[in-house]
Amino acid sequence: MADIIPIQERPIKNTIVLFDVDETLTPARRLVSPEVFKLLADLRSKVVIGYVGGSDFSKQQEQLGVDGVNVTTLFDYCFPENGLTAFRLGEKLPSTSFIQYVGEEKYKKLSRFILHYIADLDIPIKRGTFIEFRNGMINVSPIGRNASHQERLDFWEYDKTAKVREKFVEVLRKEFSEFGLTFSIGGQISFDVFPTGWDKRYCLNHVEKELDADGKPYFTKVHFFGDKTMEGGNDFEIYTDPRVDGHSVQNPEDTLVQVKKLFDL
Repeated sequence: MADIIPIQERPIKNTIVLFDVDETLTPARRLVSPEVFKLLADLRSKVVIGYVGGSDFSKQQEQLGVDGVNVTTLFDYCFPENGLTAFRLGEKLPSTSFIQYVGEEKYKKLSRFILHYIADLDIPIKRGTFIEFRNGMINVSPIGRNASHQERLDFWEYDKTAKVREKFVEVLRKEFSEFGLTFSIGGQISFDVFPTGWDKRYCLNHVEKELDADGKPYFTKVHFFGDKTMEGGNDFEIYTDPRVDGHSVQNPEDTLVQVKKLFDL
């Protein structure tokens, strides 16, 4: 791998480009394509790049770490779990945990309610792993994260009209309004639950700590590319943040087109 140009010596100054993962850099839970992989390398020679995703690091390593390459060597910043876990140039940054925030008793009450609700759901299929506990959030899937790729696609189509996740989230917002939580639908089969403010904007806390020689924030322009940019989607908050230039994409192919045009690649 070629030597990486130091962050503050990239040709496009004071700028960082952040990407969502699923349906932005890769098909949902699938591998990055050679075309996108090359795009990221070309872009990194011009500007600082990073990704921000809701999943934990191991899943992003599977999707983005082509041929076993450590994903932290491919990006300047890696923000698994919306930045609650974070890496800068391969070095791990301090992290925060969901369970420390909500406490064990509130978590037990929330998880019991979720599992009872799912048990009573009448949907075409159910598999396994309905709640996935992550460092900065929990991920809830009505059909279970063990669903096959085809089962995920089938549920995604079903949910567009049945609105299983949308109705589930409405119930949780009402039932746990005093917990200070945000419920955000993303991907094909699940939604995330995290403390309010711990959405993808959380990664900007790390971005703002990059300082120039005078001790001032180095990044004055932040680009973000994501597909779930509509209200209720898990890219909406960072996409609409006034500190960010948001770019809405349909899929990885659209990301290729937009990035090449914007950065003259």
